Formats: sequence, C-alpha cells, structure tokens
Amino acid sequence: MYLTGSSGRLKRGRGKPRTTSADAREVRDESTDCSFSLIDDERPLTEHVHLSFPAGDHATVRAFHAAALAAALAAGYEDHGGPGERPGCHAGYYGAFVLDPGGHNVEVVNHNR
Repeated sequence: MYLTGSSGRLKRGRGKPRTTSADAREVRDESTDCSFSLIDDERPLTEHVHLSFPAGDHATVRAFHAAALAAALAAGYEDHGGPGERPGCHAGYYGAFVLDPGGHNVEVVNHNR
C-alpha cells in the first residue's frame, strides 16, 4: 500500500475510486490535494502506516475505541491510545488509536476546533 498527499494529511478523495491498470493491480482514489493508492507489484509492502478516519463528535471516537477493545483485540489488535485530547497535535484534536497485527496505526479523530 502506498499513500501520498501533497497536503501532509491523507484524505479520501471526493471522486469515485478508479482502476488505473488493465489487470486491476493498481486502484487509485484522487482529489485535488491528495491521492490514495493500492498497488500490487514487486515493491516491498509499506510498513507502519497511519490511517486516520474523521469523526463528527467525541462520542463516535469513544464508540470506535470501545468497539476496538471489545472485538479487535481478540483479532490481534492492540490498544494504542484511548479517547482523549491530544494537545501535542493541536487544540481540539480528540482521537483514539489501535495498532493492527501488522503494526499499522488506525485512528478515529474529531477535530472540534
């Protein structure tokens, strides 16, 4: 998996995902300021990716973390930070994190300010 973004933050593009190769070895989702690509080729896999998903409120962040603790831990995920403010990021950054079995950081965050 290869992730790119000129804005410094990865966001899902507004367009529909499209296959860019005839044999479906590359799938891309692009917007004006970033792209997300899944590529199946001879290059080594990307390690320790940070995937962040937006939440509209703190309750959604807490629900994600509760669900992760209830189900994902049994599947090999690890708690990587409970719901809370992350003042080191910016004021109003409220997130929760889990690590998947491959070491990828999965986050749900509410930017409330």
